[in-house]
Amino acid sequence: MKKISPSTDFTYLPIGIFDSGLGGLTVYRQIRTLLPSENIIYLGDTARVPYGSKSTATIRDFTSQITRFLLNQPVKALVIACNTASSLALDVVMTLTHLPVINVIEPGVLEALRLTQRKRVGVIGTRATIESEAYPKKIHEYDPSLQVYSVPCPLFVPLVEEGWEHHLVTKMIAEEYLNPLISLAIDTLILGCTHYPILKPVLQTILPLNVTIVDSSQVVAQAVRHALEALNLLNPQTIPGTDLFYVTDFPRKFTAISSRFLGYELKNIQKISIETLSQYSQQNP
Repeated sequence: MKKISPSTDFTYLPIGIFDSGLGGLTVYRQIRTLLPSENIIYLGDTARVPYGSKSTATIRDFTSQITRFLLNQPVKALVIACNTASSLALDVVMTLTHLPVINVIEPGVLEALRLTQRKRVGVIGTRATIESEAYPKKIHEYDPSLQVYSVPCPLFVPLVEEGWEHHLVTKMIAEEYLNPLISLAIDTLILGCTHYPILKPVLQTILPLNVTIVDSSQVVAQAVRHALEALNLLNPQTIPGTDLFYVTDFPRKFTAISSRFLGYELKNIQKISIETLSQYSQQNP
């Protein structure tokens, strides 16, 4: 790991954000909008996406590698913009640093608890996220009486990355996934994957009007700001912050996918090989 000089002003260091791929760009977009002066480093593990279908051991190893790499930049805070990594490897990240670590699960849970009126909350996510039961466990830490109903939606990520968010097939699949939750009379739905905000328009056409969607990317950005404020780490500069994007591979539709997530084409993108990341598995914290 790089040694940080005692004289380093941490306020100017970047925020590190990572995801299994490009879904975390929905989180990046909200952080960039809320904190325009912050410098940001984003890493998308596009060569090894999706994490949702991989073993827990593999996800924890990948998360450890990426965390160590970002700490080596260095950064002043870490954002786990991946529900699967947040569900299965948050403790890995916490053991590697004393910096602020913001995951996508707790902010979404707190927002759902604030919004629900009938204490009936639905969660949709990748199979790994749903099977981890991370959302029900976290919700019940705050309110054991709340009813949580979870449904895995494994087809949503490939549909989004294929650009089919407005396709009739996507609506039909979404109806299959959501109908059981609708029949259970949920009043709040947590989007437990950072790809899913792209699908909000189609989900809203299916859900009853009284169901509120919790987009974790928005509340995560607020959590980042609060964490930095609490430690006096907000960047004091008044000029726009810098962005640096790392990817482990350039997917065939990389430009199209990133443009749909952000509304503009990414710049300042560097490739980091999975062989380079793998070297960080062998390092000590």
